[in-house]
Amino acid sequence: MTHQIGALSPTAFLVFSIIKVLVVFTVWLVIVAGLTLAERRIAGFIQDRLGPNRVGPQGTLQPIADGIKNFVKEETVPAEASKAYFLLAPMLSMAPALVTFAVLPLAAPLPTRWGLVPMIVADIPIGILFVMAFASLGVYGLFMAGWASNNKYSFLGGVRASAQMVSYEVALGLSIVPVFMLVGNVTLTKVVWAQQTGFGWWLAFPLGLSFFLFVISAFAESNRLPFDMPEAESELVAGYHAEYSSMKFAMFMLGEYAHVTTSSALMATLFWGGWDIPIWRGDNMVMTAAGVVTGAAPAWWKTLLTLGMFFAKTIFFAFVFIWVRWTVPRFRYDQIMDLGWKVMLPTALGYVSIIAVTILALDSFGVTFGSFLFGGVLTVVSVLATAVFLWILDNDRLLRGGSAMRQDRLESRRHHGAGAAAPTGAAVGQGD
Repeated sequence: MTHQIGALSPTAFLVFSIIKVLVVFTVWLVIVAGLTLAERRIAGFIQDRLGPNRVGPQGTLQPIADGIKNFVKEETVPAEASKAYFLLAPMLSMAPALVTFAVLPLAAPLPTRWGLVPMIVADIPIGILFVMAFASLGVYGLFMAGWASNNKYSFLGGVRASAQMVSYEVALGLSIVPVFMLVGNVTLTKVVWAQQTGFGWWLAFPLGLSFFLFVISAFAESNRLPFDMPEAESELVAGYHAEYSSMKFAMFMLGEYAHVTTSSALMATLFWGGWDIPIWRGDNMVMTAAGVVTGAAPAWWKTLLTLGMFFAKTIFFAFVFIWVRWTVPRFRYDQIMDLGWKVMLPTALGYVSIIAVTILALDSFGVTFGSFLFGGVLTVVSVLATAVFLWILDNDRLLRGGSAMRQDRLESRRHHGAGAAAPTGAAVGQGD
């Protein structure tokens, strides 16, 4: 069903665009600051301690105290640093995550007396390509920070950061190819619409392995444990930002949480229906033209409900980021690179081929896109592919813990020692 609400006038469009930019990015920055508190409180819960609890009720004002502390601390710039690049690096680290949030659909369109307002800052037709292009710029900030510091430890951290992020960007890009093979569009609003009305399945089910690969790559791209080798305090003296202080240092930390927020929002949008509310079909709508909505009738309260659902999904995945950081130990650097190039890349390529063959086979058998059977077959294929990825492909051949490798060395020594002692014993026995 099509609903004619009315398009915004040029003046109203400009006014609402300014309001959306100010509100969205203000709320986004508040969420990023709030994640610093959530990180510490959740870490305290996991480690059976209190966490921040002195500044404000239950420590809720701790992010403000941290901000004041960073503003009043001394700004230092190494005498031998390349000052222009040294100052540019923190901004280049944070800006890409800030910009990419602009193309994410946040809620159902909002009807107003001036016309229909899309709940997205910039609904561009190349949404995910825009996200991938700007997200890849974050690596320049980390490498530039290490190089401009003129410090060998910072430089090593920058090199490791660039190698790791470039490695996992390949798998990240390939992991979302099956999404657009099904949707047939790279606009994120159309991705949400396809999950609402396609075959009634959020894409996390028929494309489960894609979601799993996307999550792993997102952890590596945000430099979070167990992929925090660019920092690796125990090895590199804090890595690429060792020479930074005050707000320049804080911008690197805020950039990390900004990437966590944006990655969480992308997971919700690409694989979990975006702002779609499960089961209920009253929110299934999409703007097909200025002021025109296809699907359910828009309403202000639907906009609020879907906005709350989108943020609930985003916050949940942000919690997963925090949970994993304080649960899983750090990988070795060779394990990280092996995982990226020897496991993630071939798996992503193989999965793209499997999904393509499955879609072609379903079409040849007359199973139409949008049917329950179509989604069910893809879900079964994804479950089997994920099982192969988890239990057969790796199978302790590439990613082995330090204790397992030590055990292998001990067994090898025992084996070689027994082999060397046998001839001597046999010779002594013969002599007797």
